[in-house]
Amino acid sequence: MKLFLPKQHGAWAMTIIPFWLGVVGGGFLWQHIPFFVGWILLYLATYPMLLLFKKKKVQFYKKWTIIYMIPALLFLLFPLLERPSIIIFGLLMVPFFIINAYFTSQNKDRALINDFSAIFAFSIAGLASSYLGIGRITFESIVVFTVSVLFFVGCTFYVKTMIREKKNLHYKWVSWGYHLLLVIISLAFGYWIVALAFLPSFIRAVIFYGKPISPMKIGIYEIINSAIFFTLMIFQIILLK
Repeated sequence: MKLFLPKQHGAWAMTIIPFWLGVVGGGFLWQHIPFFVGWILLYLATYPMLLLFKKKKVQFYKKWTIIYMIPALLFLLFPLLERPSIIIFGLLMVPFFIINAYFTSQNKDRALINDFSAIFAFSIAGLASSYLGIGRITFESIVVFTVSVLFFVGCTFYVKTMIREKKNLHYKWVSWGYHLLLVIISLAFGYWIVALAFLPSFIRAVIFYGKPISPMKIGIYEIINSAIFFTLMIFQIILLK
């Protein structure tokens, strides 16, 4: 049986990076392993679940929602049993899921607000993984959440300037200005490693703009950019602890 997988490849970085940065910030427990497996399965389950709101191929999407959701809930029992109050982070994700469901039902999956809503939901996972390790919200976990949101918002602007909005000068200047502002603000607050983590995003936003780069290559470059961001942020979090 061929797996039914999400087509938004960039979402995989959003699924992985905030979660493991949160682990670095809060400390690792063995329960993080089933937590991460459950989190991945939950993401896979929400993809067909959201497509149900399009009211097409309902039985197909129901089947795949169940296939992913049941094992997801079983794996997520491990962190829940270790720290029951962690459920609050799942509840915090619900409003963002509702927003995503609305835009999906309206066939506006690519709407900017819809993208931002998903980014916030994914970034909350960083708070949850940090909380599992230490049992409280720390400065490090807030940093993980904030930089994750800011980084992936920048990725959203960049990808739009390269594909759907590549002829829109407004998006170009918003993207360039936003990426530059992240670097400047990080330096202003004395977080030079964070500034370095944001710098490659600014460089690629400027250098690649207007270039005839295929979506596949854009995706590959984003994987590299995300890996650089992830690595540098690990060092930053360690220094904050």
